Amino acid sequence: MAYLLLGLTVLLLGWMVWKYQRRNQPVSPVVPSTNYGDLLQQHVAYYRALSDEDKTVFETRVQQFLSQTRVEGVDTTVDDLDRVLVASSAVITIFGFKNWSFYRLTTVLLYEDRFNTDFQTTGKERNILGMVGEGGALQSTMVLSKPALHEGFANETSKENTGIHEFVHLLDQVDGATDGAPNYLLDRNNIKPWLQLIHASIGEIKANHSDINPYAMTNEAEFFAVVSEYFFKRPDLLQEKHPELFARLEEIFQQRPLEGETSDNPN
Repeated sequence: MAYLLLGLTVLLLGWMVWKYQRRNQPVSPVVPSTNYGDLLQQHVAYYRALSDEDKTVFETRVQQFLSQTRVEGVDTTVDDLDRVLVASSAVITIFGFKNWSFYRLTTVLLYEDRFNTDFQTTGKERNILGMVGEGGALQSTMVLSKPALHEGFANETSKENTGIHEFVHLLDQVDGATDGAPNYLLDRNNIKPWLQLIHASIGEIKANHSDINPYAMTNEAEFFAVVSEYFFKRPDLLQEKHPELFARLEEIFQQRPLEGETSDNPN
């Protein structure tokens, strides 16, 4: 009887250890099996400019993003193109950083149209195209206007891209403050010159001497997001008209979008 009890005890302990190990074993993200290469080639100009090798890397990172972040519709449907455009918006901004991901972002909500501060798509003051939360109900969530998301990629000659804009805000938050001064992405000695450049550029916009979207005058954070859209959408034009801004953004994002290249930064 004693041997039987001992045997049962050993089996029970073994089972408990096995359950504990399974429960605490890291779970690898499930990577979707969908091949998004055709959609990227057709709809994402940034992707088309990449080398074949970097295209493969870009596709892998799109898959990675979609394995950890849900894209859901609010009163609208969501298809593969919607998911690809959301993921591309994210990957474009961090493509210069090999080991970065927006792992804390769990959900992207797509609305059928512009929305207001109450997230209504009907009525007055529906002028919001995108929003990212810093806490509360929007913690780990981004909200985008689906038409604005698509327009940012469909109009390849424009300097605007709502998806990129909101993901730049997320990058700006990494150091704990959405303030237009990405301390994690700039050398400490370059933070003050960067802010001085922002203020000088805002002055040019106010004087009507700039082609940068006037929304950039809102504050430093919005300037950073707006000029980043410009950098990724029309790097040729930004370099021509604002060479100092272009050079600083190359440093911040560790990318050379004119050549479809990224730096060798391992971070």
